[in-house]
Amino acid sequence: MTVTRLIVTFFGAGLLRPAPGTWGAVAALPAAWGLHQTGGFALLAIATLATFALGWWATDRETRGKADHDPAEIVIDEVVGQWIALWPVSAAASLMALEVHALWPGWVIAFVGFRLFDILKPGPVGWADRRGDALGVMLDDVIAGALAAVLVIGLAALSHGVPGP
Repeated sequence: MTVTRLIVTFFGAGLLRPAPGTWGAVAALPAAWGLHQTGGFALLAIATLATFALGWWATDRETRGKADHDPAEIVIDEVVGQWIALWPVSAAASLMALEVHALWPGWVIAFVGFRLFDILKPGPVGWADRRGDALGVMLDDVIAGALAAVLVIGLAALSHGVPGP
């Protein structure tokens, strides 16, 4: 397996069937936990940005000259999107000095929300997906992850009581 293939499949997670995108998002969860445990939100954020750049490069290499710009086995974009969806959970755990697993409802909402936005491709997610290039492959999941992060924040605010007048 080439280095670029190892990257785009996130160490083979994208080769699992059925639903390789879901497998990629699932594989992102323990990786995010490990990053958070090692360096908190800061390390997760830095790793997300670095993985975005590396994923964009590897996706471009893997799809160059091919008819399919977004083959199912490419899941590095799901990893980045899932990590972005988890940013509020990691940031809250870091700020409040909590064990990140104590915020497990946020993990569930981040995962389910990200997968729904990634599959349904509303608005800007669909726009990015239709770009037809390696950047579009990465961006649709970045946007889906950002939407899921907003969902996590919104549901956490509702759950914990939004400050009122």
